[in-house]
Amino acid sequence: MSVNTSRRAALKTLAMFGTAGAASIILPGCWDKESGAAKSAGAPAVVKSVGDAIVEFKYPDNPSFDLIYLAEELGYFEGTRAKPKYVGKIAAPQLIPLVGTGEIDFGTRMVPLVISAIASGLDLKVVSAGGKTLEEAPHMKYFVRKDSGIRTAKDLEGKTIGFNSFGACAEFVTKTYLRQHGVDVNKINWLVVPDNQGEQTVETGNIDLAIIHPPHSGGAENNPALHKLWSDYDLDRGLGGMAPYSAHGKFIREHPEATRDVVRAVARAGNWVNANPEEARKITARRIGMDLGKVERYAYVENLVVTEPPIQYYIDILESEGKIPRGKVKVKDVYTNEFNPFAGQKV
Repeated sequence: MSVNTSRRAALKTLAMFGTAGAASIILPGCWDKESGAAKSAGAPAVVKSVGDAIVEFKYPDNPSFDLIYLAEELGYFEGTRAKPKYVGKIAAPQLIPLVGTGEIDFGTRMVPLVISAIASGLDLKVVSAGGKTLEEAPHMKYFVRKDSGIRTAKDLEGKTIGFNSFGACAEFVTKTYLRQHGVDVNKINWLVVPDNQGEQTVETGNIDLAIIHPPHSGGAENNPALHKLWSDYDLDRGLGGMAPYSAHGKFIREHPEATRDVVRAVARAGNWVNANPEEARKITARRIGMDLGKVERYAYVENLVVTEPPIQYYIDILESEGKIPRGKVKVKDVYTNEFNPFAGQKV
């Protein structure tokens, strides 16, 4: 993507709010009972009316475990009014600012980034829940060298922690946990390191601890030179692990039916991943050219229905950190389940 005026404005906004410092329900009719795989034949999930135009939504083409890519692979956009239009790779810290300005129409990043973007005046809304943390499928993992001597939270004072961006889960979940264990987080050097570089960077000693998300955490998990300290499940039992999908406000207003089709497609894909984790790993490995043995998966919120506790959790943290004024953003400002056809259904 070219760097233009709106992108520069988005990046300035980003700097304002962070860069400074068990199986789910399977939707009926979609699955082969013997294999659990998606059927290739049969009626589409949404049948367009005659004359309905397909809306292309702008989306990043990143090397990640992502429900948009899986939904497309599984055929969940077929017969709908929505189709992804990939616009190239976009660095993680830029995703939410670019959703907020409309340079991309959808993006998935953690709740605190969305809250901060809304507080700064950007036009976006969470329309679908995403990943959730399970003990066996955490949202992120923490790795050190085996010979580092680092085994407790207090050992990290004076050390360098690498993580994928300021303003998101890796920063705030980690700082909250460290403070709870008596660590002065101001004595830690915080360095942005992309997930796909975290394993190598900690192994070579350029950082002391790497916080890595799936699918790339699998390489570090299997690296004999490294030791896993924790996962985010160990830190907060998953309260901070919801990684939702957000949409640009103008896109939502102009294309409500296409928005609904996107949310339906990713909800179906999330349920499919929960029921077919190994197949999902294979698709991801093939798509990004990664060795299957190193690919880790996410688990997803059932039907991707957004709940309020994970949002309030981050509002409280952002207010306590002084990142947003107290009372400026309410939970209802951040999300809507209006476009999720499964909202209100029992799981």
